[in-house]
Amino acid sequence: MLRSTICCLLLLALTGLHAQKYGHLNFAILISELPGTEAAEAELKAFNDAAVAKGEQMVVDLKARVAEVEAQREELPPVRVEELRQELSAERDKIVQYEQQMGIDVERKRQELLGPVIQQAREAVEAVAEENGYQLIFDTSRFNTVLYGQDSDDIKPLVRAKLGM
Repeated sequence: MLRSTICCLLLLALTGLHAQKYGHLNFAILISELPGTEAAEAELKAFNDAAVAKGEQMVVDLKARVAEVEAQREELPPVRVEELRQELSAERDKIVQYEQQMGIDVERKRQELLGPVIQQAREAVEAVAEENGYQLIFDTSRFNTVLYGQDSDDIKPLVRAKLGM
């Protein structure tokens, strides 16, 4: 009797493990196929191109200014040459700062334009997962990324306790 009860319990446990469903999706391809993505990417490209053009013009202007200072260097007093070097250094720093800010601005614009499209896709993935009983949905466009996971227990306190923390 005990043996048959154990067998039944093991059978139920194995059936429960087998019923778990996992899925995968190339999220990047899905996003690229959604309406609005093409227009958003075109607008983002135009924004990026304008920012890059401004940065390139800043570099061209600085190079011209350096050449101008180099041409006059022999005629200028050392104090003035040092002042001009400091001005050129400040201009170079402005370009570096502009490039850093440009990266932030482009990413902000990307979020503004593509954020709603990505959110719509995420909500659809979650709905499909819940409706079809998937425990995990993996994103195959990125290494080791889970798009959806059922609610689970945070086992950090248990692991910390096991580690004696």
